[in-house]
Amino acid sequence: MHHTQINLVEINEKIKSKINDLSLSEYNPKVIAVSKTFSEEDIIPLIEYGHCDFGENKVQEAQKKWQKLKKLNKNLKLHMLGKLQTNKVKNAVEIFDFIHSLDSLKLANKISNEIHKKSKKIKIFIQINLGGEKQKSGIEPSDLEEFYNSCKALKLDIIGTMCIPPDSQNPKHFFKDLMQLNKKINLPEISMGMTNDYLDALEYGSTYLRIGTGIFGKRTK
Repeated sequence: MHHTQINLVEINEKIKSKINDLSLSEYNPKVIAVSKTFSEEDIIPLIEYGHCDFGENKVQEAQKKWQKLKKLNKNLKLHMLGKLQTNKVKNAVEIFDFIHSLDSLKLANKISNEIHKKSKKIKIFIQINLGGEKQKSGIEPSDLEEFYNSCKALKLDIIGTMCIPPDSQNPKHFFKDLMQLNKKINLPEISMGMTNDYLDALEYGSTYLRIGTGIFGKRTK
């Protein structure tokens, strides 16, 4: 087996074990293999293994790597995880199936215009800046309900919320906050948990785990 396949199998086993510990029989979170900076040589073994969900942080890199792969593999789902600039929305809508980083009304309007032009369905997460970090994107937690209603008015398919906890703090506090915010607007999906904390995220109902290093290894770029 390729090393990425071995790593994915181990991660899936850890997820199953954690779900058993939590006594949650009908809980089936998805793993997004975050393939930013990694080549097709690393990605293809996972596709051959049957993995469908992959994540990228940059539109241009995604276009180069995934246009051909998606044509050859119709069941693949590509997730935009990084900050999305409004001038990249047109290209993002063409290549991605999910956007996890909706963080402003300006961006929401731009996405709405593009998806309705192309009649394309894209599932979207609202990114929330739970740590109040200036260097990170996301709307303020107190603005969530108003922002969500504005997105609904734009006919965006908002399926959940997303967060990236501060590096220096216990993520569980932020995972709990996101779970509660998600419940407040009654959304089915939560995007939280990465290589170092995905098992913690399961305790708070994450449905999409964004795992890069744990699957592909450390990035050299």
